[in-house]
Amino acid sequence: MLFISHVLLKKRLPRGKEWKQVAVYGLFNVSLYLGIYVVGMMEVSAGLGALATATNPVFISLMSTFWLRKPLQPVTVVSLVLCLAGIGVAAWPLLAGSHATPWGVGLVLFSMITYSIGAIYFSVSKWDDLHIFTINGWQTLFGGIFLLPVMFFRYDPALNHFNGAWLLSTLWLVGPVSITAVLLWLFLLKDNPVKASFWLFLCPVFGFAISAALMNEPLSIYTFAGVLFVVAGLYLVLRARKPAS
Repeated sequence: MLFISHVLLKKRLPRGKEWKQVAVYGLFNVSLYLGIYVVGMMEVSAGLGALATATNPVFISLMSTFWLRKPLQPVTVVSLVLCLAGIGVAAWPLLAGSHATPWGVGLVLFSMITYSIGAIYFSVSKWDDLHIFTINGWQTLFGGIFLLPVMFFRYDPALNHFNGAWLLSTLWLVGPVSITAVLLWLFLLKDNPVKASFWLFLCPVFGFAISAALMNEPLSIYTFAGVLFVVAGLYLVLRARKPAS
């Protein structure tokens, strides 16, 4: 991303306080969010992780009331309750079947809070004409640098298997996830944040479907009920944020 931005597109480097902004955004959006999320996902099913990810707009709405000193809307509280209830319902049989642990679910939810902080910070920061490739590239680099001390402390060579699965997983995280998906998300946010947020309705649906197809994770009435709770919570909070026509 940095090569494309600075070498091919000849875009400028961050300057002044923008260095601090991309570093802080990388700390919350990569170091804390992804770092905690990955640890939590070691004890949580893939589908449940996708369900939790879809709750981000609700956490963002709730936290913006404190950060931006906006009045707390009842619909935000109701949406949060519905989303947390949905995660709890979907997680219940997974906890019993050893597909999730309370610690893992707690870490995943906490990672959503750190992501929400990063999203609010990004939205309130002044970026001027700084290119989106530049922002994403530097925040990803800073986020990785901030994780180096943790890596040195927790590194266990016995857990690393540098094989074909590792290579494909790494390429997937680098290309489609860190570059393509994040850039598409930032473009959508820049165009219309409300419309962009509605795409998150697909996260729990695809998450549980793919986890069931590829990892044989169980689907039950609890799964569908949990998804409905979360989708209802998302719909309420996003509908409330939609500007009047």
